[in-house]
Amino acid sequence: MTSTLADTIRDFYDRLAVGDSPGAMGLMAPDIEWITMWHYKVEGRGPAAVAEGLFKPLMAEWTSFSLVPTEFITEGETVVSLGDFTGVHGTTGKTSKARYAHIWMVRGGKITRFRQYIDTLAIAEAQRP
Repeated sequence: MTSTLADTIRDFYDRLAVGDSPGAMGLMAPDIEWITMWHYKVEGRGPAAVAEGLFKPLMAEWTSFSLVPTEFITEGETVVSLGDFTGVHGTTGKTSKARYAHIWMVRGGKITRFRQYIDTLAIAEAQRP
């Protein structure tokens, strides 16, 4: 069975869902570019920058969270995943449910670029005391 670009992205979400951050990061190219519209900022490129700028602060802020993709759209080397973020904020205890669009670029079986669009109002409401 031939793996598709969408399979690579599904694998990334699946690994995160079971807590396999090293496995998810192993799907990233050494010079991955990671762009978010949320308050987490990834400075520089590469999996270590993503871990430092996104994964560590995300896990520190939210007691639990999940990313559940509901649709994949592929064009060329680009995969768009649409889905739902659900998280419990560590300080307020409020649950956030936010729709997202993630735009991935995959080359040579590795994720080379990520761009995020998310319902920031839904996130902000969970952060407010």
